[in-house]
This record gives sequence, structure tokens and C-alpha cells, in this order.
Amino acid sequence: MKISREDVLRVAELGYLDLSEKELETYRKQLDSILEYVGKLNELDTAAVEPMSQVLGTDPPDGAVREDEVVRSDVAAAVLSQAPDPEAPYFRVPKVIEK
Repeated sequence: MKISREDVLRVAELGYLDLSEKELETYRKQLDSILEYVGKLNELDTAAVEPMSQVLGTDPPDGAVREDEVVRSDVAAAVLSQAPDPEAPYFRVPKVIEK
């Protein structure tokens, strides 16, 4: 699948990204490469593969599953102290909805 320059421009526009011509070409090549690889995956015969509902095993002995643990994290004040325009408990950011 070939990704066009216009496709990259549209994605950049949706993300409010200003890309240079060099970046446009770099990202176009990278996206094209990724989608080409995904296309190869579509060639695999998965008819005999049973669908999975959970990637990890359901048995804890494999070490992949652990119990959830609640941990209090009081970092808001420290993080806000680093913000250029804080108004506790929020960050003020430029309006982008109407762009």
C-alpha cells in the first residue's frame, strides 16, 4: 500500500503538527513501511488458529499475572510547580478546538 504525501498531510493536520518537507517524506516512508508489513500479516493463513480473548495466561504460575495494588501518588503539586502557567489543580494550555 502506498501512502501519499496528502495522506501524511491529513494525519499531521489532525494532530496539529507542522511538518517540514523533509519530515513529510520521512514519515511517508515510515508509514508506508509499517502498512506494507501489516499487509504481509494478512497473507498468513489463520483458519486453524483459535481466537483468543486474553493474551496472557490465566494461571499465575507463569508470572505474567499479578494482583492489582493501590498505591497513593501525591505528585500533583510537584508536577504543577514545573508548569509554565499552572492554576491548581490544572494546567492551562492553548485552545486548539477552534483551530
